[in-house]
Amino acid sequence: MGNVLEVIGRQGKRVYLSKGRWKHISKHHPNVNNLHDIEETIKTPTNTTYDEEENIVAYFRHFKLREGPAKYLKIVVKYLNGEGYIITSYYVKSLT
Repeated sequence: MGNVLEVIGRQGKRVYLSKGRWKHISKHHPNVNNLHDIEETIKTPTNTTYDEEENIVAYFRHFKLREGPAKYLKIVVKYLNGEGYIITSYYVKSLT
């Protein structure tokens, strides 16, 4: 199906965003419409949280000039075999 984005994250691991997941994000979270913001969030997050049991990392980046109360872009990445795959991305109000 192909990828719309491939980036080396903060941990030095490759992270992919597939066309299918981008379609999901665009449909269900239309305010996430900038691939550059996703790339920058993976490269230089404001904060990260880890679920070691599920091998999932949530990357957060603060966009202070963004309208509305939800100013953190959250990107959920599942790691398999040393590579990350973006599951979803959306804006949140806080780092949770």
